[in-house]
Amino acid sequence: MAKGNKVMTRPAGSKKDVLRKQATPYLYLLPTVALMIVLLVVPIIMVIGYSFFDNVIVNKNPVFVGLQNYKAVLTDPTFLVAIRNTLFFVIVSIVAHLLIGMLFAMVLNTRYLGVRVKGIFRVIYALPWMFTASVIAILWRMMLDPNGVINYLITSMHIVDKNVSFLATRDIALKAVTVINIWSGYPFYMISILAGLQGISGDLYEASALDGANAIQTFFRITIPQLKPILVSLLMLDFVWTLQQFALIWMTTGGGPVNATETISTYIYKQGFTKYQYSMASSAAVILLIVCTIIGIFYVRQQRSED
Repeated sequence: MAKGNKVMTRPAGSKKDVLRKQATPYLYLLPTVALMIVLLVVPIIMVIGYSFFDNVIVNKNPVFVGLQNYKAVLTDPTFLVAIRNTLFFVIVSIVAHLLIGMLFAMVLNTRYLGVRVKGIFRVIYALPWMFTASVIAILWRMMLDPNGVINYLITSMHIVDKNVSFLATRDIALKAVTVINIWSGYPFYMISILAGLQGISGDLYEASALDGANAIQTFFRITIPQLKPILVSLLMLDFVWTLQQFALIWMTTGGGPVNATETISTYIYKQGFTKYQYSMASSAAVILLIVCTIIGIFYVRQQRSED
């Protein structure tokens, strides 16, 4: 810029300073990005690549087979059984989590209970969420044992004539595992919904009472709409987490008896680490990844729409 006979110039090094300031945030992110690439992106790419070859890892010279592994997986009767069991396990768990979590959250949010009573109930209701999968599996295996507490109670009340092997009977095992998953997962819903309920303005309920709305109308016209963003997020996250549930099923039934509790996650594990069919396991894992990615896309879009 010219001013009279003098020319004003920018001080030397100003561009370098600007570039340095712009690059600083990325330098802080670099370690995290590098870890994500090494521990997340690279393994995913490798698994996708394995799904197109035959006898990977075991064979030093794997053969490219294209989509043959996917065809084999999708026509495998055991995989079809795993899909059916997974759908039952996921749908029943999610619906029960929502209903139980909503019920307990509304109980804890009511004004008819004292502060101390609410505190005690919160601790009791949240206990299942504090246990690890191994503790939950051991606890329920002991309770559901033919000589366990539950069999003692139902035989004492003459509900059944003899002890029931809940985790070893084909018709009951999947339902028993689903109950265990429901028990261990509902506190997440309860805590999240309770936080949402406490964020709803009391003026809305007072206005609805003045308009003559009853409890049911208030619940469906005020509570549910106000909780909708939280509920949608919970359902999507719970769907992905329950779909990938492995530890609880593996440590209680191992996918048995006779594939009665076989799910997609246990199927993948058995194919890879029991039968050493890593190509089949990779193909099944990619199918599961695609489903979870689709749900993840809907979740991100939902979050953006709320923002």
